[in-house]
Amino acid sequence: MSDQETFISHLIELRSRLVRAVTVVLAIFVVLFIWPGSGPIYDALALPLMRALPEGAKMIATGVITPFMVPVKVTALVAFMIALPYVLYQAWAFVAPGLYEHEKKLALPLVVGSTALFLLGVAFCYFFVFGRVFAFIHSFAPKSITPAPDIEAYFSFVITMFLAFGVTFEIPIVVIVLVRMGLVSVEKLRDARPYVIVGAFIIAAVVTPPDVLSQLLLAIPMCLLYEAGLVLARFIKAAEKNEPELTSKGEI
Repeated sequence: MSDQETFISHLIELRSRLVRAVTVVLAIFVVLFIWPGSGPIYDALALPLMRALPEGAKMIATGVITPFMVPVKVTALVAFMIALPYVLYQAWAFVAPGLYEHEKKLALPLVVGSTALFLLGVAFCYFFVFGRVFAFIHSFAPKSITPAPDIEAYFSFVITMFLAFGVTFEIPIVVIVLVRMGLVSVEKLRDARPYVIVGAFIIAAVVTPPDVLSQLLLAIPMCLLYEAGLVLARFIKAAEKNEPELTSKGEI
C-alpha cells in the first residue's frame, strides 16, 4: 500500500471515529432533551446558586432567545460529559494501532485515569465548591440589593469553573507523564514545590472569582494533587526499576 493510500485510509478511519463519537453525543442529547428536558437540567445546574439566593429570588434572561438557547447549551454540555468516555475510547482506538506495546500499556490507563479525574474535578466543583462560594459571596450583598443573576452569565461562569477544576484534577497525570517520559525527575519536581504552590495561587486568583474562598478551594486541591502525582510517579519509577530484576530472575 502506497503512502497516499495509507494516508487516505487513516483519514477514512478518523472520519468514521468522529462520526461515531458525534452520533453518540447527539443521541444522548436527544434523549436528555426529551427527558428530563433542558429546563430541569438547567434547574439542576442552577441549584447551588438558587440555594444561596434569598427566598423567592430568581434568575433573569436578558436575550430574546436566551431562555431557550442556554438550557439547550447546558443539555449539550451534559450529553458531552456523559459521552466523554466513549469519545476518548474512539480517540484511543484511532491511535492505538500506531503505538508500541509498552506505549499501549501506559496510554490506556492514562486515558481512563484522565477521564475519571476530569469528571471528578467537575463533580467536586458542582457539589462542594459552588454551594460554599455562592453562599460566601451573597453573604456580603447589601440588604438593599435583590440578586437576579443572568442565566447566560451564569452558564459562562459554570463552564469556566468546570474547566478550571477539571483541568486541575489532571495534575497527577501530567506529573506522571513528565516523569515517565524522562523529561524531569521526581527529585526536581519535589524541589520545585515552592514555585508550584505560588503558581497554584496565582492561577487560582486569575481563574476564579475575586474572593478568597474560591481561590483557596482551587489552589489547595492543586497543591494536594501535585503531591499525589509525585507519590504516584515515585511508585511507577520504583516499579520500572524492579521489572528488569524480575525479568532476569525469571530467565535464570
